[in-house]
Amino acid sequence: MSENIISVSHLEKSFGGNQVLRDIDFKAYTGDVISIIGSSGSGKSTLLRCINQLEKPTSGAIFFHGKNIQDPGFSLSAYRAKVGMVFQNFNLFNNLSVLQNCVVGQVKVLNRDHGTAAKRALEILEKVGMSQYIEAKPAQISGGQKQRVAIARALAMDPEVLLFDEPTSALDPEMVGEVLNVMGTLAKSGLTMLVVTHEMDFAREVSNRIVFMDEGVIVEDATPEEMFVNPKSERTKAFLNRFRNR
Repeated sequence: MSENIISVSHLEKSFGGNQVLRDIDFKAYTGDVISIIGSSGSGKSTLLRCINQLEKPTSGAIFFHGKNIQDPGFSLSAYRAKVGMVFQNFNLFNNLSVLQNCVVGQVKVLNRDHGTAAKRALEILEKVGMSQYIEAKPAQISGGQKQRVAIARALAMDPEVLLFDEPTSALDPEMVGEVLNVMGTLAKSGLTMLVVTHEMDFAREVSNRIVFMDEGVIVEDATPEEMFVNPKSERTKAFLNRFRNR
C-alpha cells in the first residue's frame, strides 16, 4: 500500500481580509501524480506555496511523513530538499551556468562535495536533454530550456515530492511540449508530483488524481476518468465545459 507522504488538515490562508484557502483537507501518497486545476484565483498556487512554506498558513496543519512541518525545530531546509518546487518563472540564478545552477543547492543544503554534486547534476541534465548546454547562462537559452534546467535543479536534490506551479504558463506555445514530455517521463518513474496546471491533456493522460479547486475550496478530488467523464459537481462541469469550448 502507498505511504501517505503529505497530509493537509483544515488549512486556511488569508491575505488581509481576503480568504484564499478555506478548510483544505488533502492527502498525497507515494507515486501520486496529482493535477490541481481551476480558474485563476481559485487558490491553487497558494496551496502549493503553503505546502512548500513559502506562505505561512493562517490556520490548519501540514504533515510530512506524519510530522507537522510548522512545529518548532522542524528543519525547513531539509524538508524543502525533499519537497522541491518548480516555478512558472524558472527562478534560476542568472549569474550561474546551467551546471552551476544544478550544483549549488546540493553543496549548500545536502553538503555534497563539488565533484559528487557535479556528477549528479550532469546525470540529471542528460535526462532532461540539457547536457550540451552546461556552460550556458540562463540568458543564453530558451524558456523551455530554462524550465528543463529548473526541473533538473530540483531533481538533483533527490526529492521525494516535486511541486510544479504552472510550469508551462510562462512559455511560448511551441515550448510547452518539451517541458510536458519531461514531466511525463518523471511521472512514469514513480516520482510523487503535485502539478498546478491549465494543461488539461496532461492532467487527463498523466495524472492518477485530479483536484478541482474553486473559490479557495477543493470542490472535487477524483480520477481523471471520473473528473472528465462524470464530474459530480456543477461547478466542475461548468469549468471543464469552458475548456472544451475553447
